[in-house]
Amino acid sequence: MRVFSAANRFGVFALSFALLAGCASNGNNDTASDEDEYAGVAERELYERARDALDANRFNIAVERLEALDTRYPFGEHAEQAQLELVYAYYENGDWEEARAAASRFIRLHPDHPQVDYAYYLRGLSAWQAGRFSLERLRLIDISKRDLGATRDAYSDFRELIQRYPQSEYAPDAQQRIIYLRELLARHELHVADYYLRRGAYLAAVERGRWVIENYPESNATHDALATMVEGYQGLEMDDRANEVLAVLRDNAPDHDQLDGNRFAPKHID
Repeated sequence: MRVFSAANRFGVFALSFALLAGCASNGNNDTASDEDEYAGVAERELYERARDALDANRFNIAVERLEALDTRYPFGEHAEQAQLELVYAYYENGDWEEARAAASRFIRLHPDHPQVDYAYYLRGLSAWQAGRFSLERLRLIDISKRDLGATRDAYSDFRELIQRYPQSEYAPDAQQRIIYLRELLARHELHVADYYLRRGAYLAAVERGRWVIENYPESNATHDALATMVEGYQGLEMDDRANEVLAVLRDNAPDHDQLDGNRFAPKHID
């Protein structure tokens, strides 16, 4: 067995301590460097640096500088504009949740700002992008298996923009997106309702169909929602209710693919 003398043990301990101290010193220096990067930089200069990064499409750098500006000069001359541009920088950098949070904060702090409609618009766009996987890449049959929370947020955000600022320059684009989102969300509800019909959960299917009619009355899916309700009521053996809804379906969509004259062809009920 090898035995260290007291002197050797002290030397090893001293060396280890020196190495640890050096590592700690390097870490502290790195932290201090990060913290001091914008120390002493005047508000206007920091804002101009952020603008330069935005103009160069270096959005991660722009976010860093705008965050520093917001932290160091929250009530400065460029504070409001910096907060609005931070929303845009987050959006362009693909930080959808951060963009939505920053937009909501701007709306709360500056409800009368002349560009607050832009904050509403960016908030909606951020939710749109967050839910884009269901808007562009998935087949509709797959959407019924997904959480469309972000898509619903986009729908609500764009509707709020139009209701509050109908004359906004962003309103026409928001309206077109609402039409698309409305159809998507309505169809999603009907795919879920179809799942319930196949499982024999008829009351749940009826409720989904009613939800579409009540919440998306301008959707092209309302006729299919009526058909879903008819089949659900048939499954529940509530023939009177089924016939009432069936009469509405005949009046509004006599050419519906589940109608053959006065006969209704259910999809899942024998």
